[in-house]
Amino acid sequence: MSPSSARRRALGTAALAATAALLLTGVTTGSATAAPGRDAAVARARANVARHAALFGYGPGQELVVKDVVLDQDGTQHVRFDRTYQGLPVVGGDLVVHQDARGRLADSSRARGHDPKVPSTRPAVPAQRSAAEALGQAPGISGATSAPELVVWAADGTARLAWRTTVSGTGKQGQPTGRVVVTDATTGAAIESYDAEHSATGTGHSEYTGDVTLATTQQADGSYALIDPVRGHTTKDARNLSAGSVKTTSGTLYTDADNVWGDGRKFSTDRATAAVDAHANTAWTYDYYKNTFGRSGIKNDGKGATVFVHVGTNWDNAQWSDACFCMMTGDGNGTVDPEQVDLDTMGHEMTHGVTSATANLRYSGESGGLNESTSDIFGTMVEFYANNAVDKGDYLFSDQSTPPWLRRFDQPSLDGASADCWSKKVARLDVHYSSGVGNHWFYLASEGSGARTLNGVAYNSPTCNGSAVTGIGNQKVAAIWYRALTVYMTSTTDYKGARTASLNAARDLYGAGSAEYAAVGAAWSAVSVS
Repeated sequence: MSPSSARRRALGTAALAATAALLLTGVTTGSATAAPGRDAAVARARANVARHAALFGYGPGQELVVKDVVLDQDGTQHVRFDRTYQGLPVVGGDLVVHQDARGRLADSSRARGHDPKVPSTRPAVPAQRSAAEALGQAPGISGATSAPELVVWAADGTARLAWRTTVSGTGKQGQPTGRVVVTDATTGAAIESYDAEHSATGTGHSEYTGDVTLATTQQADGSYALIDPVRGHTTKDARNLSAGSVKTTSGTLYTDADNVWGDGRKFSTDRATAAVDAHANTAWTYDYYKNTFGRSGIKNDGKGATVFVHVGTNWDNAQWSDACFCMMTGDGNGTVDPEQVDLDTMGHEMTHGVTSATANLRYSGESGGLNESTSDIFGTMVEFYANNAVDKGDYLFSDQSTPPWLRRFDQPSLDGASADCWSKKVARLDVHYSSGVGNHWFYLASEGSGARTLNGVAYNSPTCNGSAVTGIGNQKVAAIWYRALTVYMTSTTDYKGARTASLNAARDLYGAGSAEYAAVGAAWSAVSVS
C-alpha cells in the first residue's frame, strides 16, 4: 500500500443437550420477567406433558430438554422442549406446550416425531461406514467428517435409529462450508442431507461506512459467522500474528450470537469493528468487479478470499498475498491512523490480486508504478461504486484511514514525493510515488483539467504541457483501463506501453474516432507520456 512504515497508512452439528444448556440461560418475554416466573412455567409444562402423555406421545425412556420459553404480557406461557429417547436426541420430536397464565394446558404444537420408540438403540451399521457414506452424499465439498452422532430420526413420522454426520470443508467458492448427512443406522440407507449452515443477513456498526448490511452464515450451533455464502470470502481475526506468518489456516473465524457486529468507533476495543469494515468492503469490491466487468472474484474463478484483520502490532499497512490468497490489514499506528480497512484501501489491496491474475505487472520500475496506480484506480472506483453516504466517492486515496489522505489524483505531487508528469526519473522512484503519473492520467481523463468541486472536495488539476483536457467520466476510463490491463498489458508494460494499451482498449470499446479515444490520448499527453 505504501513505501515505508511511516507512510503505510497503507467454521459438526452440536449435541442437542449442549444447545439446550446454552438456551437455558435465556428467556424470551413480552415484558421483563423474573427467573422464577420462567422456572414455574417450565415446571407446569413438564407436568402438563406428563398429565397428557398420550397427546404428546410421551412415554418411558424419554426426557424433555428445555429449549426456549416465551412469556406473553397477559401471562400466557409457551414452553418449547426438545426430546431425547434412551439418551439419544430425537430429531423431529420437539414440542411446544401452550399454557394460560395459571399454567393450565391451552394448546400444543408437536413435530411429527412424537412417537420416538425404536426397537433397539444399538446400530447395525458401524460409525465408520456412516462417515464414508456421508462423504459421498456431500458433493462439491472437499474436506473431512465429524464423528457420526447416533440419533433417533423421527422427522418423517417414523422413528428410526440413524447416524447424523457433518461433512466440513471447502465449498466450490473456496469458502468454509458444511453439510449434514443422515443415514439409517440399521440398513445404511441414506435418509437425507442438508446444509449445515444457512445464509443470513447481519448488521454491522462499522468504523468508516456507518451501519452496513453483512452477508453472514448461520452455523449448525445457531451462531453466525463472517462467511459470505454468496461471494465466498471469510473474515478472520489474525490475533496480531505478523504478516509474514499469516496462512489461510491462521487466525480465528469471527462468530457472534445475535448477528450484530462491532461498535462503530475508531480505535475500537471491539475487535469485530474492523471486521465489519473488512467484510463489507470486500463484498463491495467483489460486487464492483462482478457487476461492472462480469469478473467473479480475484482470479475470476468464483472463489472468495480470506481476509485477516488485526495483523501485526501497530502495523500501519494493508497488503494482498498471492501465497495465501488472502488480504491482510493492520491496526494502524496506534495514534493517528486507525485500522486499514476503509473502502478504497480494501479495493486497492484486492486489486493487486486482480493484477497478479492478469497482466502481473512486475513490481519494480514503471511497471511497478502502473501496478500501484491500477490498485489506486480501482480502489477509488470501488468507493464510487459503493455510493456510501459516510465515505463518498473521491479522488483522495485512503483518506478515511490516513487523514486527510495518503495520495491524491488531481495533483499527486502534493504529497511531496509522487510524480505528476512522466520523465526518465520516474522509473527510479518508489512504485508508490511513480504511480502518480498513472493516477494523474486517470483523473484528467475522468474529470478534466482545472478547478472543480466533486462530492464536497475541491480539486485543481494542472497539465504538464499546458493543455486543457476534457474528461469523459471515471466509469468509461475505468472500463478502458480494465480492458487494457486484462487484454493488452504484460508484466513489463511501462508508461508508454500503457498509453498504447489504453488506446487499443478505447478503440475496442468506443472506436478509434471516438471522443473517448481522443480523451485517453490527450490525458496521456497531458502527463508527458507520448
